[in-house]
Amino acid sequence: MQVSMHEFKSHLSSYVTQAQSGELIELTSHRKVVARLIGVPSIESASISCLLRLGSATWQGGKPKGAAFKLQNCGKPVSALVLEDRG
Repeated sequence: MQVSMHEFKSHLSSYVTQAQSGELIELTSHRKVVARLIGVPSIESASISCLLRLGSATWQGGKPKGAAFKLQNCGKPVSALVLEDRG
């Protein structure tokens, strides 16, 4: 939907609500599109809880496989490197 800047300013909350519901709002100035207003999808729609609820993912309460890894102790500690870098 294309809307003039004047119309957009006059009915701002209405157009923001429409954008939140998924409609693309194009703002025009002198009949040229100068900006687009799009809604931000809710965090819930892409969250893990949504995937669990839809059955796309499962969880048995434990840590994910592959999450247990150990860092190797080799080289200098970062704190020593920072102090050396500072001179």
